[in-house]
Amino acid sequence: MAGQLQGKRGLIMGVANERSIAWGIAKAMAEAGAELAFTYQGDAFGKRLEPLAASVGSDFMVDVDVTDDASLDTAFDQLGARWPTIDFLVHAIAFSDKSELQGRILNTSRANFKTSLDISAYSFIDVARRAHPLMVENGGTLLTLTYMGSTRVTPNYNVMGVAKAALEASVRYLANDLGPEAIRVNAISPGPMKTLAGAAIGGARKTYKHTDQNAPLRSNASLEAVGGTAVYLASDAGACTTGEIIRVDGGFHVLGMPQYEHL
Repeated sequence: MAGQLQGKRGLIMGVANERSIAWGIAKAMAEAGAELAFTYQGDAFGKRLEPLAASVGSDFMVDVDVTDDASLDTAFDQLGARWPTIDFLVHAIAFSDKSELQGRILNTSRANFKTSLDISAYSFIDVARRAHPLMVENGGTLLTLTYMGSTRVTPNYNVMGVAKAALEASVRYLANDLGPEAIRVNAISPGPMKTLAGAAIGGARKTYKHTDQNAPLRSNASLEAVGGTAVYLASDAGACTTGEIIRVDGGFHVLGMPQYEHL
């Protein structure tokens, strides 16, 4: 993929550590020639991110709270002052109270429902609005991350499934809104992955093993596979792909039941 993103630059939001899906995407994009800027939330994540950003030649990091309009405005003002245009934005941000991802969705609190939808779904619309002026001149790509719990009941996912369903609907509506300006909007849907966010889901190890054993490719997605998909979507090769939920899950989404040997 060397050179596919040469001359392009963009913002990566949501790198937690070197095992983050967002980092897999950032690394692949940098290897493809892109210049990168990063956001993080709080000093702890900033300290983790700094050496990673430096390893791909980036010295642009900004602290952002996606629930705070002033914080977002400041971040995008700084980005616009650095780069008058960007070619892509990667949104890898989601949150829900871990204690409410267990048990029954029947018991979801109003407060956590609002928080989960705000951070995990609305924030994508919010950052798209702010990225739009930086893409309107030359077009661009907006990417987010989702999971099949949006369309299929997944144990211990609960309100996050509802949030991801809202996020996927937002992808389609944004794709229609921004398409006339050559701005493409897509989501990548990996299967279970060993990330900090994935570890918050109850029974994560069982889920990872189950999909690894039963997916048609008998494998979960790798950071490299997800990163490669993101490079394609942000590159000129993805010029006519928008409004899509691209599944990178070893084919697990096609199954109706486990493989015979695991029934």
